[in-house]
Amino acid sequence: MQQDLIARARTWLAEDPDPETRAELTGLIEAGDLTALADRFAGTLQFGTAGLRGEIGAGPMRMNRSVVIRAAAGLAAYLKAQGRSGGLVVIGYDARYKSADFARDTAAVMTGAGLRAAVLPRPLPTPVLAFAIRHLGAVAGVEVTASHNPPRDNGYKVYLGDGSQIVPPADLEIAAAIEAVGPLDGVPRPESGWETLGDEVLAAYLARTDAVLSPGSPRTARTVYTAMHGVGTSVLTAAFARAGFPEPVLVAEQAEPDPAFPTVAFPNPEEPGAMDLAFAAARTALPDIVIANDPDADRCAVAVPDPSVEGGWRMLRGDEVGALLAAHLVDRGVTGVFAESIVSSSLLGRIAEKAGLGYEETLTGFKWIARVDGLRYGYEEALGYCVDPDGVRDKDGITAALLITELASALKEKGRTLLDLLDDLAVEHGLHATDQLSVRVEDLSVIADAMRRLRENPPAELAGLPVVSAEDLSLGTEALPPTDGLRYRLAGARVIVRPSGTEPKLKCYLEVVVPVASAGELPAAAAKGAGLLAAVKRDLAAAAGI
Repeated sequence: MQQDLIARARTWLAEDPDPETRAELTGLIEAGDLTALADRFAGTLQFGTAGLRGEIGAGPMRMNRSVVIRAAAGLAAYLKAQGRSGGLVVIGYDARYKSADFARDTAAVMTGAGLRAAVLPRPLPTPVLAFAIRHLGAVAGVEVTASHNPPRDNGYKVYLGDGSQIVPPADLEIAAAIEAVGPLDGVPRPESGWETLGDEVLAAYLARTDAVLSPGSPRTARTVYTAMHGVGTSVLTAAFARAGFPEPVLVAEQAEPDPAFPTVAFPNPEEPGAMDLAFAAARTALPDIVIANDPDADRCAVAVPDPSVEGGWRMLRGDEVGALLAAHLVDRGVTGVFAESIVSSSLLGRIAEKAGLGYEETLTGFKWIARVDGLRYGYEEALGYCVDPDGVRDKDGITAALLITELASALKEKGRTLLDLLDDLAVEHGLHATDQLSVRVEDLSVIADAMRRLRENPPAELAGLPVVSAEDLSLGTEALPPTDGLRYRLAGARVIVRPSGTEPKLKCYLEVVVPVASAGELPAAAAKGAGLLAAVKRDLAAAAGI
């Protein structure tokens, strides 16, 4: 076993094109570090609907140039098998470690396979890549990003020609093509032959961002903005300038791309402490709202002044922003279908129904939301919003920021705030209180054990609320394809439990709905909702053994 492990490591080393990972692997082999080698060679990173994502390092269980070259070769083989020979593949990348290398390798592999490749000119937001696919008539796109994962991670996200991320069976077919790739020296990788795009595509994207706003709408709301050490600053500030909004006050420490993400434990606006610097800036600048993008700027976080909370600023939940944007679009008289993932708040359905609009629920992820027929607006609770599906068939943190700032401006002109509008929605549709129980694990068997425990012994009640129905989503439903998850419907509440598709986490999504007859009842309803959520979280954790 030991000799086999060393032999596999030496075989991998012999074809590794990257001096850094070659040095890492050589050191492990020479030190005889079998534990570290076994971790890197325990299998291969699995390509799925989220593409690839993992820690940067040597070996098939890490993100590295060898793994990316194989992924690109498999994708190229898949595209050719689909009759796309000679088609254009657009490649974008963020500012993480190795992102530019992975993008260049992908362009070389595509060119060597007889496809045309075009690389965005520099690290840019993921939605610019999603836009470019449709704008340029590409047959596929690749974005090198790990979104809001820890600094040592990177990833590889694949889109097809409709500008949407891949869904089954394309993921399995691409994975099979990757598996069939032979030795790397058999993968042609020319030194040139692909195109490096200029700023024309970015200019076209920025011109398109104007489409999300109403002509002549108020543009007075003042913002503090953080890019969270990612790639959003230049594009968002350009979009705001085009729209005529006041120039955002930047969180200087986080404004420039930095793959080390030095000021945050996790570069995710939802993580504790990630917004501390933005809130500090807001206490000085006194803006109307705070806006944050995640590092690849496809997500958008919003915070508002709230004197009732410590520090005076409160992050809105993704579900709250999702409802606000929906209400704003309804007020503007849009037509079409509103869509969300099953883990998001049921409030969107109530808003759509009252407005006479279509409504669809999908599995988690914009790869599903973006495929809804007639989509006009889609969101999911993890801070993702698609407000211009004709331009970007994916979540887009830049256009979402424009739209929420337009709404804040319209309310400001009337002496009102985003919190006032949330209160209106609660009185109209009931208070929809949401929360999440999220458990990060070192050992993935903890997640499997929790799912097994819940399947074998589903709870009969949570927080004293009877479980009306329990669905095992791995069996599929009339409306949804199979996915690893559980859904419980309770009297006045809903719970969904699922393993994360991109991180070692078990995620439990909780919602309770409290009827509200008048604005005067809101404080009591909020307290009741918070108490129910805490009790549901406690009882669910006990049932899952986490």
